[in-house]
Amino acid sequence: MKNLILISILLLYVKTNAQDLQSYLQEAESNNPLIQAFELRFDIANEKVNEANWLPDTEISGGYFLSEPETRTGAQTARFSVRQMIPWFGTITARENYASSLADAEYVEITIAKRKLALSVSQSYYRLYSIRAKQRVLQDNIDLLETYEKLALTSLEVGNASAVDVLRLQIRQNEIAERREVLEQDFMAEQSTFNNLLNRNENMEVKVYDSLILPIADIVASPQELGVHPELLKYDELYESVEDAESLNQKQSLPDLGFGLDYVAVTKRPNMDFSENGKDIFMPMLSLSIPIFNNRYKSISRQNDLRQKEITSQKTNRRNELETMLETAVSNREAARIAYRIQLDNLKQANDAEEILIKSYESAIINFNDVLDVQELQLKFQISNIESVKNYYLQMALINYLSNTN
Repeated sequence: MKNLILISILLLYVKTNAQDLQSYLQEAESNNPLIQAFELRFDIANEKVNEANWLPDTEISGGYFLSEPETRTGAQTARFSVRQMIPWFGTITARENYASSLADAEYVEITIAKRKLALSVSQSYYRLYSIRAKQRVLQDNIDLLETYEKLALTSLEVGNASAVDVLRLQIRQNEIAERREVLEQDFMAEQSTFNNLLNRNENMEVKVYDSLILPIADIVASPQELGVHPELLKYDELYESVEDAESLNQKQSLPDLGFGLDYVAVTKRPNMDFSENGKDIFMPMLSLSIPIFNNRYKSISRQNDLRQKEITSQKTNRRNELETMLETAVSNREAARIAYRIQLDNLKQANDAEEILIKSYESAIINFNDVLDVQELQLKFQISNIESVKNYYLQMALINYLSNTN
């Protein structure tokens, strides 16, 4: 599927095993109960094509004459009839075409459900990545503050720092540790959501990428691709099914033919001898069912015409919505790229400031207030950078849902 191929291309920029997300997508598609339900609906719709090839029930009747009517050839004792109505030529084919068009619409629903599932799984995965990446950054900052704390304790011994500096560094470590623990709870909740999408134990561990960076160039997303999007193809299939329904309605408004046979049992007349004495009666029957009062069929035709107009309006509205979603996603993707670039520049400058502070320690004039300020800036830029990466890939997952064709 092209959507999996597109994801694979994106993940060439991932600093880890590029097959992880794709394997999760395949597992979700195989296990998700909603997909299975749609597939069962499609199987039912396919079976209805076979159901459409039917004829009205054959009528068989019989009767016994309590008072036997006398005829020239003898007394009639019993009567048996068999009749079969047959719809007008082409009616069964029209019925099968209608059922087949409904099955095609159900198949498109499967495609839509798979795309939506891939979108949900991908976005949940990137949120998990973001949480883990933030936790690593927070831990790195805790380690950095521990190093600064050792420097402060050393400076305290020689009188170049105060106990307040040490306490402030320790307080900052505690604050960051708290944020890290809160993120762990967020990860567990998102992991449960992710596992439910894959229809497996919600406590199963989810391994996410260690690092994600943005690709050099973005994949071009064009609104023209929406013309073959499954959500719009669904309306085309529904429109076609209404056309087939109208064709069936026209066939059903035509007369039905009936064929039958009557059999009458006749007993011989006593004391008489002639060639047809007691000869049973066989009477072939031909009937014609004419829908003289056909207001029902005219009404169905008007309903079908209105239904087609409704489907056309729904398709136009949904296309406008999808185009808006695509344009917004492309804009948000570009905003995430801009934010990513700016945060990298800011982080580089904050790192330069950190190096200056460390060098100043060699001159025994380190200012731990400045250390905390720089550390806070570094952490802010690192977290913002991770958010930018997450937002970029969230938008890419949405763009992939909207623009990629299968």
